[in-house]
Amino acid sequence: MNINHRTESIHFSRRRLIKYGGGFLGTGLVATVLGIEGIKPQPVLAERPPTQELTPDEALQLLQEGNERFVKNKRENPNQDLARLREVAEGQTPFAALLGCADSRVPSEIVFDQGLGDLFVCRIAGNIASSQEVGSLEFGTMVLGAKVIMVLGHSQCGAVKAAVEGGRFPGQIGSIISSLQIVSEEPATTPEGDKLETAIKTNITHQVKTLNQSAVLGELIDKGQLKIVGAYYDLKTGKVSIL
Repeated sequence: MNINHRTESIHFSRRRLIKYGGGFLGTGLVATVLGIEGIKPQPVLAERPPTQELTPDEALQLLQEGNERFVKNKRENPNQDLARLREVAEGQTPFAALLGCADSRVPSEIVFDQGLGDLFVCRIAGNIASSQEVGSLEFGTMVLGAKVIMVLGHSQCGAVKAAVEGGRFPGQIGSIISSLQIVSEEPATTPEGDKLETAIKTNITHQVKTLNQSAVLGELIDKGQLKIVGAYYDLKTGKVSIL
């Protein structure tokens, strides 16, 4: 991505960041982000480096290791006690961000064996990178410091299936399906049995491309501070595969 062609800027002044952050998640968080004196840093967890010291590849590895524990039924359930609850009450430094589907069968913290304050999660049917989702992920990375964004699609996605099959939908459901029309553009030669899975993976790749068009995220990538990946979750096995 050519940084010279970006029209947005991520260089917020301290005053503007306090204004936005204070209204969005509280002045305590903004104080932590900006390093204002008098704010006590959160305790460092012994089992992993602080988020700011992780590389994007290391953050992705933490997600993959957590999913491996989940698949093998060896979850450690980290950071899920009252001590962690109190620790992150004053601020958050998630190491990873996820754009996932709203499907009730894909709870991110369980699938990746993480806890309170570990993941910055945006969920919407079809894991669509809408302007609101993109803005949320920009905040989760630029301000909160998440090192990797994973677009997580899954097998048997109902939203993608509806887009593939077409039809009329009541209420605002149609607005979601219309955002997934890219999946209906697969070649007619795709075997029928593979059509839905192919469409789901096509959608994941498309949403990754959409995120890569963000100037905010793009600059973080250029600086080596962020990685964006697409991944596919198998509902039957619990396995997350990087695309």
